Amino acid sequence: MNSIRRVPSRVKTKMTETNLGAERDNFDKKQLSSISKAINSNEAPVKEKHARRIILGTYREKGAFTFWSYALGIPLSSNAIVSWKFCHVLHKVLRDGHHNSLQDCMRHHGNIVEMGQLWGNLHDRYGQLVALYCKLLCTKMEFHMKHSEIRSNLEVTDEVLERVAGTDVNNVFQLTVKVFDYLDAELRLAETVIRQLNTSIAISTTTSGQCRLSPLIQVIQDCSHLYHFTVKLLFKLHACLPADTLQGHRDRFHDQFHSLKTFFNKARDMQYFKRLIQIPKLPESPPNFLHAASLAKHARPVVVIPSEDEPEQQEDDDDDDDPEPLINVSDVTMPSMMVPQQFDKFDQTFGPSNDRDIQIENLQQDLEKLRADLERVKGEAQRYITQLKSQINSLETELEEQRVQKQRALVENEQLRMELEATRRRNAEHEIVQATFGEAETRAQATEQRYTKLKEKHTELVSSHAELLRKSADTVKILSATQQTQEEVERTKQQLAFEVDRIKLDADMKLEEQKFEMKKLKRDFEEKQAEVEHVKGTLQRTEKVGEQLTSSMLALQAEKERLMRSASEKEAELSSLSQAAQLQQSSLQQERDRSTRELGELQGKLQEKSRREVQLQQKLLEEQFSLLQGTVSEAEYIIQDAVAKLDDPLHIRCTSSPDYLVSRAEATLGSIDKVKKGHSDYLTNMGDAGGLLRALTNFSHLAADTIINGSATAHLAPTDHADRLTENCRGCATQSLQFLKDLKSKASLQRADPASIRIVVENILKLGEELRPKGMDVRQDELGDLVDKEMAATSAAIEKAVSRIDEMMNQARMDTSGVKLEVNERILYSCTDLMKAIHLLVLTSTDLQKEIVEGGRGAATIKEFYARNSRWTEGLISASKAVGWGATQMVESADKVVLHTGKYEELIVCSHEIAASTAQLVASSKVKADRNSTKLTALQQASRHVNEMAANVVASTKTGQEHLEDKDTMDFSGMSLIKLKMEEMESQVKVLELENQLGNERLRLGELRKKHYNIAGAPAADLPEGNGLDPSLAPVAPSSPKSSKPSVMRKPDLAQKPNLPPKNMFR
Repeated sequence: MNSIRRVPSRVKTKMTETNLGAERDNFDKKQLSSISKAINSNEAPVKEKHARRIILGTYREKGAFTFWSYALGIPLSSNAIVSWKFCHVLHKVLRDGHHNSLQDCMRHHGNIVEMGQLWGNLHDRYGQLVALYCKLLCTKMEFHMKHSEIRSNLEVTDEVLERVAGTDVNNVFQLTVKVFDYLDAELRLAETVIRQLNTSIAISTTTSGQCRLSPLIQVIQDCSHLYHFTVKLLFKLHACLPADTLQGHRDRFHDQFHSLKTFFNKARDMQYFKRLIQIPKLPESPPNFLHAASLAKHARPVVVIPSEDEPEQQEDDDDDDDPEPLINVSDVTMPSMMVPQQFDKFDQTFGPSNDRDIQIENLQQDLEKLRADLERVKGEAQRYITQLKSQINSLETELEEQRVQKQRALVENEQLRMELEATRRRNAEHEIVQATFGEAETRAQATEQRYTKLKEKHTELVSSHAELLRKSADTVKILSATQQTQEEVERTKQQLAFEVDRIKLDADMKLEEQKFEMKKLKRDFEEKQAEVEHVKGTLQRTEKVGEQLTSSMLALQAEKERLMRSASEKEAELSSLSQAAQLQQSSLQQERDRSTRELGELQGKLQEKSRREVQLQQKLLEEQFSLLQGTVSEAEYIIQDAVAKLDDPLHIRCTSSPDYLVSRAEATLGSIDKVKKGHSDYLTNMGDAGGLLRALTNFSHLAADTIINGSATAHLAPTDHADRLTENCRGCATQSLQFLKDLKSKASLQRADPASIRIVVENILKLGEELRPKGMDVRQDELGDLVDKEMAATSAAIEKAVSRIDEMMNQARMDTSGVKLEVNERILYSCTDLMKAIHLLVLTSTDLQKEIVEGGRGAATIKEFYARNSRWTEGLISASKAVGWGATQMVESADKVVLHTGKYEELIVCSHEIAASTAQLVASSKVKADRNSTKLTALQQASRHVNEMAANVVASTKTGQEHLEDKDTMDFSGMSLIKLKMEEMESQVKVLELENQLGNERLRLGELRKKHYNIAGAPAADLPEGNGLDPSLAPVAPSSPKSSKPSVMRKPDLAQKPNLPPKNMFR
């Protein structure tokens, strides 16, 4: 019985294990289906519901073990789109998955690195994106493993960030650098995706564009938090470290700020992001970390993901087999369907268990209902959570705005408090000034009282003049003492006047708050001056009284005896007068002491003002140096941008001319002189950096322009010149950056010298001049002389050719006879006639040229006319060179034909070349000639005559060739039919070979003509002086008239035309 009672519990345990196993299998099946549907080779974005199922699977198993077990079987190395979608799903799992997913993903860190290196080495557009995405994921995992308190979705409060940073400034510094690297990886991926796509609406709405853009949603969420972290950490660093130490951090933050703002603005304009994410707006300018109050103006950017309820209905897509909710609630249906089969053996063994089976079935049905209700409640709770999150985000935004307003109110309150204290200080100073003014009035009243007493004593002195006569000597002594006092007062007055002048000069440079004090000093000075003038008037009146007493002393001498008797009576009064004089002297001493004290106070104020001026001067120097550093940083950015273009594949299509490069290099040399002068001026007066700043700005743009145009010029230059030019451009950038680096530091500011930059730029200038067209090597003022020289040299060459032909004729008569002599004479006679016709053509062209110059130069000289028409002049020079060269080649070819060392075809080709050259000379002369000119008609007749003589040379050459060639009679009578067939086949083979050779030679001739036109234009351009027409210097056996070519590949000048033989020369 006991065993029978235990059977239902065993059955229940077995059913539970079966249910769990089936549920696990169903979970694995659903996860595999979601992973395979999310990560495939279709160029379309990952569907949100597949990614959500994978994320919910991490929460169900508390990790990403199942995800990686299936992900390792995906062929990531065979398709870049599959790798891209895998990185996207992995990013979502790291951000939104279970927190244990980070540790599971970290175990496969090496696989992610290898995948990134694999696709980074392949030249594939998705491959580059995958390489950058792998670097971002590795950086993200390493950062969050080291700082585990910061969650992978970066949603932490400021208190948690403060706790992670700690109080050690070294930890804060290192954390800031890590956050910078984290944000750099995010921005590099975003910029690469944006750069590969056109930002138009059409691109952002296609599936291929959305496949690239969909991961940027997670990038935007990460960047908003990382930007907030950098701002908080930089403000904390600036509170602990000096500003100069953090200059590099500020520069790096400014670059990231502008890149992030550009990325947000471009993403905000794309139609794809408008329905998926609300991108925050960054401020117009980065925060000022040097001002601590700017932290109150910082608002945390908040990214809002709109809540969208996806319908759980059957979709029409082929990849969605069956709809399922977020968590499968139908997993238990399969085990419940298997219950009858599992109970068959039990029923057969022990019989049916009616009540208990009914209860079990009822409980299972109730359980199914409860599970369905639970899933429904979970779905509603999930929607409520999403809505609450959006509300929380909006409330956090409002809270941040309230905090900003609170901080602004605190700043304004602090400013008002400071203004109130300043007002109180000004009121106290005003009260002190009023007290000082009252004291001055009191002193003036006391002085006036003393003057009244002195006036009364003076009246007594007049009444008792007899006693003063007896004591005149004493009175004289008192007068001398008074004069000394007056001199001291005068000296004091001069000193005060000098100090007042100095105070007036200094007062012009003081601020508005010192004006009131200056007015007070002026009033004090005027009062003192009035007192001095008053004392001076008293002393003058005393002197007048002394003079009157002296004049009346003789009249009073008679009364001396009578006054002697009353002298004893007045001695007491005289003693009282002496005491009064002593009191007056003591009062004057007090006034002198008071003046000395006031002078000391004025000197103290002057010293205080001097110290303030020194502080202002120091601040001015620091501001000027900071401006210099900012300008140098901007110049470094400009030059670095120019250097980056050297390696940019898009820059390969850019070309530039050597002339423009030379002009840019010359302008750069001028800017280097200005920079050197500005540097010396700044070292002389470091309070004014304006000249150096302007020079640096101009230098940076010109140097960058020189580097870019140097690289563009190198694209058309020969390999040797291109390599040297590119190397010098890089050297220019290196030396410029080193010079700018020296300017940024006060320690190396003195030794900064742009001499090395000048050397590199001069090398670039030299290379540019080497690559310039050769027609530009001749100065315009030398063109006139060069035309006359070339025409004279052509005439001389033709005369030498005629004399050489005569010598050849005499030699042929001596060496040959018969038919050969006849053929040679006919050929040489025709060549002589051709040379004479060419000589006549040159003379006629010279006359027409003189007529053109005389008719068109007006009041200008001949050289000025040639310089003004330099293109036409260069055309004449080129045509003249071509004619002279053709004549020389004609003589050489005729000499070889006569000596039987050359070919008749060479003579024919030379004839055609001479005809073409004369046609070029006629065309060059005809450009500016008058249509009705008789000399132009004569030139055209001479040209036709040259063509006729050239045709005679060709005809005589061909006739002579036919006479000298032996034509064997063709006798085929003794050959059999097979032999004739074999000879016929051999003849056909030779015909085909010759036709093939003829076609190849014609192609080669066409390419030679194209190359000749592109390289030089004139065939004798590189010969020595005198047109290279000296027979002794001519090549011994030229195989073609185009055998002499310049070594530097360049386009011909506009005035030069290629000397192409006529098309029918081989007909």
